[in-house]
Order: sequence, then structure tokens, then C-alpha cells
Amino acid sequence: MKRFFLAVCLIASAALAASCSGGGRLPMQTLAIYGADGALRAHVEAEIAKTPEERSKGYMERTSIPAGTGMLFVFERDQILSFWMKNTPTPLSIAYIDSRGVIRDIFDMTPFSLANVTSTRSVRYALEVPQGWFAAQGIQTGDCIALPQDL
Repeated sequence: MKRFFLAVCLIASAALAASCSGGGRLPMQTLAIYGADGALRAHVEAEIAKTPEERSKGYMERTSIPAGTGMLFVFERDQILSFWMKNTPTPLSIAYIDSRGVIRDIFDMTPFSLANVTSTRSVRYALEVPQGWFAAQGIQTGDCIALPQDL
């Protein structure tokens, strides 16, 4: 009985350690981002956060987010969105995107900050990437993300 209990404790500890280290990745999709002129600016490999649980976890505890990757937060309706960086050690940039895929705002966010970073208008999506990635790709407000049909 002692061995069984010890085995259960070890398995539970390993599972907790894996979840705390940010090991749980979400399903990914490649998103194309086009300039307002229609020219392709970049592709980003984005994890898709659709559920309230996935959205609330986001990039918390992740210590490494490679360039060219991101997380797309999908909401059920257009609304003013507000994000913060609680328990997020990696500097991020966030783009707020309307239901047509048009980028309406881009902001930089500070690691571990509890300050809200709020969209200036109602939007449906938010895309977080490593800080400075949008600027390095020449991506700006008014550009458009080709959103998959199954979102």
C-alpha cells in the first residue's frame, strides 16, 4: 500500500510540474498577415486559445516564446478586450483584431505587470507574440490577418 501511495504522489508531482512549467501547448495554426496594400508581411505559427480556461492561462509561466510563434485568443463576440501579464515572464506584444481580421491596435506589454492593456474598440481576437516581432515584420494597425474558417 505504501508503494502504491508513493507512486501516485510521484505521478501527481510530475503532472503538476509539467503543467507549471508551461508544457501544455495548444493546437496550432499558421496565420498569414497581409499589409493594408495586400502584400504578404509574415506568417506566424499560433497556438489557438478558444475556451475560457485556455484564454485565462495564455502564456503564463512560459519562459521561451520563439520568434515567428504566437497565441491567438478567440472570443465569441466583439467586445472591448483587456489583457495583463500576471505570471508571464516573457515580454510580449499584443494585436487586437476585429471580426474581419483587421488589426486595430498593437501594444507592447511588460512582464509580470498587472496593468490592463485594453483595446480601443470592440474586437474579436487578440494575438500575442514576442515583443517587437510585429515591428520587425513591418506589421502595423490596418494590416489584416487571414483567419481560418473554423475559428
